[in-house]
Amino acid sequence: MNLPNSITLSRIATVPILIWVLSPHFPVNGPNGEQELIASGLFIAASITDGLDGYLARRRGQITTLGMLLDPLADKLMVATALILLVAYTPDVMKPWIAVLVVGREFLVSGLRAIASSEGFTIEASDLGKLKTVTQIVAVVAAILSHRWDHWQMGWYPFPVRLTAIIAVYWMTIVSIISAADYFIGFWNKVDHASGRRRRRTILSRRKRNQEQSGAEQKV
Repeated sequence: MNLPNSITLSRIATVPILIWVLSPHFPVNGPNGEQELIASGLFIAASITDGLDGYLARRRGQITTLGMLLDPLADKLMVATALILLVAYTPDVMKPWIAVLVVGREFLVSGLRAIASSEGFTIEASDLGKLKTVTQIVAVVAAILSHRWDHWQMGWYPFPVRLTAIIAVYWMTIVSIISAADYFIGFWNKVDHASGRRRRRTILSRRKRNQEQSGAEQKV
């Protein structure tokens, strides 16, 4: 087990811990928001490993089939777990339809990538996809913190924690929809080009066979 895959597995192991931390049975649940701060820190740390394992795998030349399987699985598990938990934890911020839409988007993109791989090409992560990841982190952390705080008093300025969470959640939803459409367009274009190449190869192959048959008939 190389280092990048170990980091990916640690992200998967974070999922049950996050469930426990955001449960009513978590023992550290004081008036100062300890539970929310621990959950936020845990999710941020897991999100950092999302980029770290891929970077190390490329840098160390340790890209493996197992890593390519586990990395997207870990991402989907973390996102789906966090959003489902937040539907119950902060229902006024994380609406069920938003969680369903964002999780559905994750599985849609995974399906498109699987089909693309079977067709012999890849769909690279776009800038919109990277922006979606950042907005997810901000939305999830802000939603967790909004469970305890409506705002933070920073000197004379009351920083609106709950309002920030609501804006981040809806912004995450919008970016998720747009990035899904971007992935689908990129997928469709590559599939169309691949189909065109296959059609051209088929036509050329038929022409070659016809020419060979014509040459054979002339010799006879």
